[in-house]
Amino acid sequence: MTATETDILNLKNRFGIIGNANLLNHAVRVAMQVAPTDMTVLITGESGSGKESFSKIIHQLSPRKHGQFIAINCGSIPEGTIDSELFGHEKGSFTGAHEARKGYFEVTNGGTIFLDEIGEMPMGTQARLLRVLENGEFIRVGSSKVLKTDVRVVAATNVNLLNKVEQGRFREDLYYRLNSVPIYVPPLRERGKDIELLFRKFATDFAEKYKVKPITLTDDAKELLLKYRFPGNIRQLKNLVEQISVLSPDQKEINAATLDLYIPKESTLPALYNGQYGAENISEREILYKVLFDMRKDVNDLKKLVHESFRNPDQAAQLIKENTSLFDGIHHEENTGRKETVININAPRAVEQVDTPEEVQDITHVTEDDSLSIEKKEKELIIRALRKNNDKRKYAARDLGISERTLYRKIKEYGLEE
Repeated sequence: MTATETDILNLKNRFGIIGNANLLNHAVRVAMQVAPTDMTVLITGESGSGKESFSKIIHQLSPRKHGQFIAINCGSIPEGTIDSELFGHEKGSFTGAHEARKGYFEVTNGGTIFLDEIGEMPMGTQARLLRVLENGEFIRVGSSKVLKTDVRVVAATNVNLLNKVEQGRFREDLYYRLNSVPIYVPPLRERGKDIELLFRKFATDFAEKYKVKPITLTDDAKELLLKYRFPGNIRQLKNLVEQISVLSPDQKEINAATLDLYIPKESTLPALYNGQYGAENISEREILYKVLFDMRKDVNDLKKLVHESFRNPDQAAQLIKENTSLFDGIHHEENTGRKETVININAPRAVEQVDTPEEVQDITHVTEDDSLSIEKKEKELIIRALRKNNDKRKYAARDLGISERTLYRKIKEYGLEE
């Protein structure tokens, strides 16, 4: 059955989906068409774009609507407990298992389970999930008895799973089993005028909540709003409107200058993008590799410059001018009849004051930290993040840009448990 424009509009009103972008309407149409079936669905899109709403549409329009619906974030469950959470465990199967427990696949028998951040699921758990999808069978942790379940799986991811398959971090057979019907939820920046519609909706909601006048935008403010990329998508826009509503209660109309005060400035850090979904799923280790290798290159270049400049004093000034990016400043001054060169370096190496070119032959004048161990740097970053957030792993993981499950694994790996 083909969904009409009226059907799509009624469904969006029912589930609170605002917008008229073609990509959004196409996603809603596919969800409506696949809902009456039992096919597995893979929802892709950036974080904050509203993927969970589509899983609810699929459940509510399916014959399973009277069954249970459970949403699970695979990235927030520690690797050591995710099998127990999903498939259950027997009494005594591990330390702390004081009694038998049903898993989500057993509890939602006859219903729908939504697996968000499916790309964060461990490889062992992926094998168990594949068995459920193919045969409807699973085994509790610590048991040998095969159990049956009738569950529809809707999965979601904000990363390119095919890249993970190529990297050996996601099972290829599971990917194709999940991707029976793909639904792409567009990011906010691809939805054009929908941004204005959402802004007005949130402004009205917060005006009612905080008992203030609804804010509106001038034409120049609207133009500025549409130019911003909104990496946090709908979630970020909602937070932005709430801030303005609370902090500018006396301004009914917001101009571009005022709006610019609330819009985050573009980050100067390097960003990598995935051609299909937007932000690439770059692991914390890959980021460290890039930063440290770039740093090492700068240090090596600087070392060559310093040695060359003192071997050939007449060329020192020219070399420094040609490589100003490596130097914070340089000046010459006369002291006790000898020329001294003082160089301030904005790099993880300090060059001490040198009296004469000959003394540079002693390499002890150059001090450096040669520790480029990825593990060491990674451990230091984790320790700093934990200290900053008073050992609250949820917020430490957010600062590090990784999932709680990944942070939990790293803490165990480096022996940082208290």
